[in-house]
Amino acid sequence: MVSTLPSNCHLVDIGTHSLALYTHGPEPSSPADPVVLFISGVASDALNWQAVVRLLSPSIRSYTYDRSGYRNSECSPLTPTAENVALELSLLIEKAPITNPLVIVGHSGPACFRTMLVDANHETAPLVMDVNDPILWTVAASVEAYSAWGVEAEHKLTQEEWDAFKAAEATDKFKLIADKEELENYLPSFEALRKKELGKRQPLLGDKPVYVIGGTRSKDWSGLYEAGVAKGNGTEEQRKHVQEMIRTVDAKNEGLMKEFLKLSTKGELVFAAKSGHFVQMTEPEIVVDGVKWVISSS
Repeated sequence: MVSTLPSNCHLVDIGTHSLALYTHGPEPSSPADPVVLFISGVASDALNWQAVVRLLSPSIRSYTYDRSGYRNSECSPLTPTAENVALELSLLIEKAPITNPLVIVGHSGPACFRTMLVDANHETAPLVMDVNDPILWTVAASVEAYSAWGVEAEHKLTQEEWDAFKAAEATDKFKLIADKEELENYLPSFEALRKKELGKRQPLLGDKPVYVIGGTRSKDWSGLYEAGVAKGNGTEEQRKHVQEMIRTVDAKNEGLMKEFLKLSTKGELVFAAKSGHFVQMTEPEIVVDGVKWVISSS
């Protein structure tokens, strides 16, 4: 943990350890005013929301936080499964405390119980489209992902924000927790969610508004493929396999995004045509529009 915290950050003791919570915007003018909490996806911290937070209305109070083990948050005694991450989040909200009506915005996944989903991963996603497909990553071996995805060239962060984002991801602390989330607990978390059979209890959120944003996954995978081929990676058969993945992934992802609409009787689905998975960094205005829709629909 760094010795000096940002001025908008404070550590929240959740019982076993402390999490870093960042506040943005003014205090709510009344207990009835909605506030927004942004949740980062697997292997990422609060810094990927910087452009969204900056573009939000200055009258809206919002929060970002670092999950256990990232940046200014302490490490957790629990393994970083989706269930444990959700447990720690609920404790953070309770202990902070955040008592106003809450709009929860989550990126990536595994996802459930959120009111706004930014290219989230449905519990059945690994059965439909495998983002960890070994052949894809054989072809993309030694490729710099943010460059290949187009995020490095197209992000809407300031240079200072981008530098901070990249510096955090370069630390040993970040790599340690990211590997635990991505390599050890990513797929088991999806399986655990599927076993709950949440789909049989829809609409889980009743008439609470749900806003779903889908990214264009083929953009990311095409970038990885082209950069990998330029390096001479992959056999002809492996390249054909990835080409077929690229050809079919957007239709598969669209189907998964539509599944999220079943969470509520009041939902909206939009697609970020110019973005891959990291919509909040390349088209943050779409996320801001979604926040506005949820607040106005509540």
